[in-house]
Amino acid sequence: MRLDRFDLNLLVVLDALLEERNVTRASERLHIGQSATSAALSRLRDYFGDSLLVQVGRRMELTPLAQSLTGPVRDALMRARTAISIRPIFEPASVSRSFSVCVSDYLVDVLLAEVVRRVARAAPGIRLDLRKTPIDVLERFERGTTDVLIMPQQYADRLQHPKINIWQDEHVCMMCADAARSMSELTMDHYLDRGHISIRLGDETSLSYEEWFLPRYGRQRRVEGTIDQFSAAPLLVMGTERIVTMHRRMAEEMAKRFPVRLFPAPFAIEPLKEYMVWPRYLDEDPAHRWLRDIIQSVATEYQGETATHAEDSPAGST
Repeated sequence: MRLDRFDLNLLVVLDALLEERNVTRASERLHIGQSATSAALSRLRDYFGDSLLVQVGRRMELTPLAQSLTGPVRDALMRARTAISIRPIFEPASVSRSFSVCVSDYLVDVLLAEVVRRVARAAPGIRLDLRKTPIDVLERFERGTTDVLIMPQQYADRLQHPKINIWQDEHVCMMCADAARSMSELTMDHYLDRGHISIRLGDETSLSYEEWFLPRYGRQRRVEGTIDQFSAAPLLVMGTERIVTMHRRMAEEMAKRFPVRLFPAPFAIEPLKEYMVWPRYLDEDPAHRWLRDIIQSVATEYQGETATHAEDSPAGST
């Protein structure tokens, strides 16, 4: 099929070439011969009047024009795939579909577990594939491998896709109950004098959330261990004098099960704002929209419970 003298079949080849940056790998991905891929690349170069891929040493690099085409080409293909998969009438009870959701274990605990239960009751044919947020989450999202992404605002703002703020939480500091027995409050001196467990969800160069806001007092806090999941936090402060800074809602649930004590953070830290982000091409997909509505509904309901609970249970209790 041609559109404005362009063979639309070449879009699929172009997408593979832009991502793989290698004719052989693109051929394997498309299940066609290398000569066919090379011929398609030649036709694409003629159409755009640009080399698109150029040899640099042993690898091929994208030209500036090719780099500018990456997003629009992928978006066009994703929209096309979505359009042909959409059915005119959406019945949750009869649909068979799988959605990948990248989310931290914190949000699985406080939000997504209930979403999974409600989806199972209303649409047993829908499978939610909950995945740990990968280090290269933004790149993977742009490649179309994630259907729903829930992450803090400062990361979500980097993506030019539909998004909505669905969750907000405060921060508290967690300590072993025995180590905090004689403390009436956690001061900044206490905070800086003790070792810390840092929760980092990216690579070793990424900041933990509190480090976005931690003022500099001429002293750095002493990080004595790092973890990439919230659920392990109480296990690493029990029996020590260490502190972990984390989200209130999950910390309060942990304080019911572990011998830990919670204190307000001794420095100003903005509330955590979690955003749900989804690909542009899924914006009008009825099944995806239904799933987003479920997530937002549960978040709104639970946020109301959290606000009431926070008023009745101040931090600092065991």
